[in-house]
Amino acid sequence: MGRRRRPADHARAGAPRSNASRVRQDACMLKAIQADLAIIKDRDPAARGVLEILLCYPGLHALVLHRISHRLWSTGLPILPRLLSQLGRLLTGIEIHPGARIGHGVFIDHGMGVVIGETTEVGNNCLLYQGVTLGGTGKAHGKRHPTLAENVVVGAGAKVLGAITVGANTRIGAGSVLLRDVGPDSTVVGIPGRVVHQSGVRVDPLAHSALPDTEARVIRNLMERIDELESTVNNLRRCLKEVAAGRQLREVCGGEAQSLKDREILEYLGDDP
Repeated sequence: MGRRRRPADHARAGAPRSNASRVRQDACMLKAIQADLAIIKDRDPAARGVLEILLCYPGLHALVLHRISHRLWSTGLPILPRLLSQLGRLLTGIEIHPGARIGHGVFIDHGMGVVIGETTEVGNNCLLYQGVTLGGTGKAHGKRHPTLAENVVVGAGAKVLGAITVGANTRIGAGSVLLRDVGPDSTVVGIPGRVVHQSGVRVDPLAHSALPDTEARVIRNLMERIDELESTVNNLRRCLKEVAAGRQLREVCGGEAQSLKDREILEYLGDDP
């Protein structure tokens, strides 16, 4: 019959595993910080060197502080993780809840006004611009913030709200408000966000402003239909005048509406169809 282990024996037996776990976590955090640094060098043409990035990029500072606060949060330590989060907000203008899970190679460009909620998950190589909110809706507990897959680009001022999932390689246009799930390889624009698929087309991850102007397209389509209706009404009026005057109808009662020739409309819609 073997000797029964005392609690101290259990502690000594478990110590190597605990130390190994801490070493792995430290290595993982260091790897994530290195990936964050590398993605800035790769994606920001204004980055002149490693020292400049380390000293002058608030997005990197906010992520480093978050990775430390998230490590403390995962151990169950009270108050201190939130204090670090608020310190990061004070120094960088970026608020990241310590409970948020952020992958490797994430780039918060400029970053002022960015808010990332507690149950948010951000995948590897995502790009967030200033004013982005990854927020929740309502007061329900549990998962209430969005999940971004890999390589998602969220444009300036965009809001992604609720426990929704955004697929990989998706772009969310500046100022958009996304409230529902989006599949991979999509483009989202508008309020509320509408999806325009661009399958098979390679997109520059920095070109978050090169998005289709769907509202202008809809307005142009409506104006063209109004133009056609006005032309038809004018033709009918001319034909009725011909009939009332007792003259023989011509084959074509011609005439053009002027809707799309109005200067103000063309200035608003642009010259391209």
